[in-house]
Amino acid sequence: MSQNKFAIEVDDLTVAYHQKPVLWDIDLKIPHGVLMAIVGPNGAGKSTLIKSIMNLVDPLAGTITINGDSYDSQKKKIAYVPQRGSVDWDFPTKVLDVVMMGTYGKLGWIKRPGKKEKDQAIDALRKLEMLDFKDRQISQLSGGQQQRVFLARALVQDADIYFMDEPFQGVDATTEVAIIALLKELKEQGKTVVVVHHDLDTVPEYFNWVLLLNVKVVACGAMESTFTTENLKKAYGSKHSFAYLLTNPEN
Repeated sequence: MSQNKFAIEVDDLTVAYHQKPVLWDIDLKIPHGVLMAIVGPNGAGKSTLIKSIMNLVDPLAGTITINGDSYDSQKKKIAYVPQRGSVDWDFPTKVLDVVMMGTYGKLGWIKRPGKKEKDQAIDALRKLEMLDFKDRQISQLSGGQQQRVFLARALVQDADIYFMDEPFQGVDATTEVAIIALLKELKEQGKTVVVVHHDLDTVPEYFNWVLLLNVKVVACGAMESTFTTENLKKAYGSKHSFAYLLTNPEN
């Protein structure tokens, strides 16, 4: 574990697409070992934020440090699960090969995965109850099964920080249970897990840290003090009628 106090620090980050700000003046400090949800309305910049942290989007301004250092120096310690809809699932490859791709970052592109890496991939598939599908083409899997394979690929990276962009979207209930069990296990191991999430009802149950985002940071911190009706109204608009505020008026 790094001696730096925070896993991720973002200072004065501004990102724009076609001259329209998507993120504006973001200041953020994410401690080590939290299981954090990023929530906010559509167009709030949630996916853009994690892409910016991972150097996948160029900001107009601002600085980002990971474990007190640059992304490039820390990228082998970071794993990323993109939105399932952004992946070409028709690419002809087998499940086991997809998971073993997670070992490439530490091996480099010259050295090929060996028995150790294959064993790691098999263990990850077993943990996500996908071992029986290891020789199946990735395109032949259901949406939930595909998501489990991508989580297994992230797992074999043995990262310190995990970014996941809507991992629960479009999955069945069984897969959702498997995913949250994995996320909580990663947290127990001291990993930092940052998840773009849409279902407000499950936020307090699944996570212990939360960022409410709507182009700007509305609030960020421990679940109990941050995930409040007042902050939700600030993030979604006081006139915005959504199920969470109706069914959880005590929050």
